[in-house]
Amino acid sequence: MNIKSIKTKLYVWKGPVKTADTIFATPVSLLPFQTDAQAPYRFFSWLVVEVETTDGHVGIGNAGLCPDVTKLIVDTRLAPLLIGESPLHTEYLYEKMYRSTVAYGRKGAVMAAISALDIALWDIKGQVMQQPVFMLLGGRTKEYIPSYYSRLYTRNLDDLQAEASHYKSLGFKGMKLRCGYPLTDGLAGMKKNVEMVRLVRETVGDDVDVMLEAYMGFNFPYAKRLLQELEPYNLRWVEELLLPDEIHLFNKLKQYTAIPLSGGEHEYGHFGFYDLVKADALDIFQFDTNRVGGFTQAQKICTLAYNEGIEIIPHGGQMHNLHVVMSSFASPMAEYFPKTEIEVGNELFWYIFNGEAVAEDGNLQLDDKKPGMGLTLKTTDLRNFTIIQ
Repeated sequence: MNIKSIKTKLYVWKGPVKTADTIFATPVSLLPFQTDAQAPYRFFSWLVVEVETTDGHVGIGNAGLCPDVTKLIVDTRLAPLLIGESPLHTEYLYEKMYRSTVAYGRKGAVMAAISALDIALWDIKGQVMQQPVFMLLGGRTKEYIPSYYSRLYTRNLDDLQAEASHYKSLGFKGMKLRCGYPLTDGLAGMKKNVEMVRLVRETVGDDVDVMLEAYMGFNFPYAKRLLQELEPYNLRWVEELLLPDEIHLFNKLKQYTAIPLSGGEHEYGHFGFYDLVKADALDIFQFDTNRVGGFTQAQKICTLAYNEGIEIIPHGGQMHNLHVVMSSFASPMAEYFPKTEIEVGNELFWYIFNGEAVAEDGNLQLDDKKPGMGLTLKTTDLRNFTIIQ
């Protein structure tokens, strides 16, 4: 059995998009003249990779990061490296892709392309062995996966309170809100960010974890002061306060707060996470399997983190991350985005794939008897997509 063909499909959303009062990312810099500070972070396309073998197995991988560029990398640079190879040799094929692109890759879109293919190869491996991917990664480490609700995109305090209360009633034991006010709003904006946290904490009580997402939006002085203001609210973590390359500053921040610091959504490969470990930068790693190097790299990072007492709570709740969470003692919970109208772009996977896990009482379950990733592509109700092959 060898790899016979590799096809890419770019799903481009042409349907309605909600943008009013959608605050999901803090502007990442002091750049002026941004009339829509959220625009750089919206993405309305998704890449699907299908790897077919000579005996008819088809593995599905995906990439949400820079999908149009990632498609070009797969088609022109990576697919030729895999044709004719055995899909079961995942460790070797990862190294072949990584080392063949290291001069211009290592992070970003190239690693997203490698990740998409690696996920598809593990999907094939699970189909061949008639096991779900999480069984191949190490098996079941928990009865079910606790999840936290990850939206709360609004700055309207009444809406924020109502949404937090509703999802608490659905059984979620954790929820994450966003910083609604950027660095350029100064102290007044900081007080409003703290007020949002206070409101959510008072709404859900002390038995629900509350987390705050900063999406790389602040500098060290602001982050240091914000953490001090947040101390009374018993946060589970504060996420991505600084740019991902400011590793040394994350370490400095840890000296000023008892609140756990998380990040790694924009880090790549086990080398990148080894640097974070050496710097003692973060308490929680939040890689995304479809960026970090696929399952092949996720395994290595989980082992690295477990040895250092660092938790793994992946970015995004899709199946490629849930298989990692289920199979690792380093990972206590998963992020969860319910199916909603399209606002940011990370909702698109609900409209492309069948088989995504749906939360019940705040928990997620994987099927022991569903081989591979457990996903198929939707074949109907695709009228709002243009599909480019």
